[in-house]
Amino acid sequence: MPEQAHLHSFLPLKPQWFHILLSLAGEEQHGYGIMQEVLQRTTGQVRLWPATLYGSLKRLIEADLIEESHDRPAPELDDARRRYYRLTPLGRKVLDAECERLQELVRAIQSKRAMVTE
Repeated sequence: MPEQAHLHSFLPLKPQWFHILLSLAGEEQHGYGIMQEVLQRTTGQVRLWPATLYGSLKRLIEADLIEESHDRPAPELDDARRRYYRLTPLGRKVLDAECERLQELVRAIQSKRAMVTE
């Protein structure tokens, strides 16, 4: 399957997948960090409950969009039970494609609103 078609087979992303991938776009994070970052970024509008988060993480790994990272912070800054996750190259491409898709929707909305107000 050509890469572009493969990328678009993931779109539109499930909202929880989008928020998880976006959380991992800047840095590797553990599950609780992802939950907190999504909550903060969305000003409480999106809350990833543990069952949703960890089920999504499992499916994102199976889809090769994220992977578990073996890089660890210094032991005094870390909890050995935490698992850290990062985007795979495919995950970054899928996130980029979804961001472009969403930007196109916003442009269409803005264009439509401009026509209505003229």
